[in-house]
Amino acid sequence: MRICIFGSGAIGGYMGVRLHQGGADVSLVARGAHLQAMRENGVKLITDEGEDVVHPKCSADPAELGPQDYVIIALKAHSVTGAIPSILPLLGPDTAIVTAVNGIPYWYFHKHGGEYEGRVVESVDPGGRQWAEFGPQRAIGCVVYPATEVVEPGVIKHVYGDKFSLGEPDGSSSDRVMKLSEALTAGGLRAPVLDKIRDEIWLKLWGNLCFNPISALTHATLDVITSDPETRAVARAMMMEAKEIGDRLGVHFRVDVERRINGAGAVGAHKTSMLQDLERDRPMEIDPLLTVVQEMGRMVGVPTPTIDVVLALVKQRGEIAGCYTRTRQPEPAQPAVAAQ
Repeated sequence: MRICIFGSGAIGGYMGVRLHQGGADVSLVARGAHLQAMRENGVKLITDEGEDVVHPKCSADPAELGPQDYVIIALKAHSVTGAIPSILPLLGPDTAIVTAVNGIPYWYFHKHGGEYEGRVVESVDPGGRQWAEFGPQRAIGCVVYPATEVVEPGVIKHVYGDKFSLGEPDGSSSDRVMKLSEALTAGGLRAPVLDKIRDEIWLKLWGNLCFNPISALTHATLDVITSDPETRAVARAMMMEAKEIGDRLGVHFRVDVERRINGAGAVGAHKTSMLQDLERDRPMEIDPLLTVVQEMGRMVGVPTPTIDVVLALVKQRGEIAGCYTRTRQPEPAQPAVAAQ
């Protein structure tokens, strides 16, 4: 089984180590000092149990790796469109693309059914390039739960979690998704195959869409955001707006809003990924986590007043810090009658 991890940073590198340990033929695409260190010294994974070093193929040029059985895209979601030309050489006639990215994936409305079937989500796939050049039929959904970090080039530290939920857009237990699950499981990871992967995508997004921007604006950690009555109320209002959007799209939320907020608070004094990106002068995942919910709200006729305010603020915060580039202008707000 030939598996390429495209974007072999904290999460991609962690997956690569575990897949390699499970016996898969793994290659990692990376760049810079991280790539050089992995080539020279292997990929080191630090866990509570100790340290492991593996030596998979590592490259900056996907063309030299050739077509794969699976390409796991582990980039920041806003980086995927720019990477399309580099990913295409990895695709053979039957290559599956595994979207291990935050937020709504490019294929979301493939095999969705109903009036939105085949719809492109502009916030995450501007101009529908991923849809057109990858093809939605290649896609396997993947919801990432572990927390990891690159502590130095070539060295990845595992913080917590080992689950990567998988699912076909049509909900089937296809041969390709079952084999991928088996490969991940062989490496010591949990990889349940879900028949409703969109529910899981929304469950994770439900927290990310509020906690990430609130943390970027306030620099507060999860325990503070969820315990302070005022920021908790803002998060709850955003989540309830998102829930109404999800409800109209047929999403089932298996936990209620208070339990979801409490679960985030239980993580403790954790900085969200958006706050970490802001502090490190890296591009922030605003569109895949927040703008996309606003876009989908307008699509289904649900007003998003709290989301709109927080989105406007965090976009400006990101622009001033040089961590966000406004790539699309917001569409006119839906008239209030659309929500009836």
